[in-house]
Amino acid sequence: MPVDEQSWVRMAVALGIGLLIGIERERRKGDGSARATAGVRTFAVVSLLGAVSTMVGEVVLLAVATAGVAVLAAIGYARTLKQDPGLTTEIALLLTLLLGALAMREPTLAAALAVGLAILLAARDYMHHFVRRVLTAQELNDALVLAAATLIVLPLIPDRHIGPYDAINPRTAWTIVVLMLAIGAAGHIAMRTLGPRFGLAAAGLASGFVSSTATIGSMGERARNDPALLPPAVAGAVLSTVATILQAAAVLAAASLDTLRALALPLACAGATAIIYGVIYTLRSARHEAPERSDHGRAFNPATALLFALAISGVTLLSAALVDWLGQAGLVAAAALTGLADAHSTAASAASLVASGTITVTDATLPVLLGLSTNTLSKTVVAFASGGSRYAMQVVPGLALTIAAAWLGWMFAG
Repeated sequence: MPVDEQSWVRMAVALGIGLLIGIERERRKGDGSARATAGVRTFAVVSLLGAVSTMVGEVVLLAVATAGVAVLAAIGYARTLKQDPGLTTEIALLLTLLLGALAMREPTLAAALAVGLAILLAARDYMHHFVRRVLTAQELNDALVLAAATLIVLPLIPDRHIGPYDAINPRTAWTIVVLMLAIGAAGHIAMRTLGPRFGLAAAGLASGFVSSTATIGSMGERARNDPALLPPAVAGAVLSTVATILQAAAVLAAASLDTLRALALPLACAGATAIIYGVIYTLRSARHEAPERSDHGRAFNPATALLFALAISGVTLLSAALVDWLGQAGLVAAAALTGLADAHSTAASAASLVASGTITVTDATLPVLLGLSTNTLSKTVVAFASGGSRYAMQVVPGLALTIAAAWLGWMFAG
């Protein structure tokens, strides 16, 4: 059998795979009679065995080699069962054999998988600590809900416009549900990761992914109860609007990329302004820390995400009807009213109408900005009601500058 230069390279990749995984396992092998069966040499030989089996006898010989290694791994497991009942090393040994075989056909993929396996094996202590001490049962359930919504339900949802005016796309609506769940999870992770050390500013930004209006109200209560926390509370309140901008951009991307492109400059200007204003107050409050959190709570609320998607669908249908009856004026009126409660539903409904062909991208930009503007008005009222005039007079300028930057961006983009 002729052996070319490429075969030698692939053999070298197979050897490297065995050495990489074997080195990690050697460090876990232990000493004395309780030591594990397989170490660096065994893993390197097994990986080469897989490569040679594939090269010489292909599937048949590889199957025989796999069966032989499986028997030897079982014998080794039985010998060390009392000291270590785990199967990690034995399964890794079999996988190394298959990775060595894969290296003869797809060396890049085999090497990438080997690195991933080595990282997974090396992270044992960190993973055990995270699962047993950090991750809560509720967070695990939430992760399973998010996985099911994304990997099971989403592929089954039809991707076509249905209903009156062909205004509603079920796939888009469920994508928004998944998006809201993912955003809530991201905010929860940020809260758990950053903790109180970085103050209310980080907490406000993370909480804004759940509800910016609610965050402004919560920060206002903190500032009212403890005036010393006013600067970091203001920073957290204004930075929560950054989450509003990011969520609006994400919702637009899910419903209509063309609408997102048209509003990219206004959203970027608004986000940058909110960040600058929030950073200024964050620097002023660098010595303040957020109170410790003993209850981590849920990563997200599925009912809220479902209601949000239903609200978007309802607003989309209402907007399509108003457009049919009143033209562009009907869409603007619907956006203004809806924005008082939630800016994202306005953005999603307008983008959905663009995707269905009911309106143009140009017609959608004004309602989205109007929804953001009326939502800013709601946040202003909440700021005064929750934190009083002293808190609101520092938060409202940030909100006003943010929405003003969005409109200026829209004027320059037009």
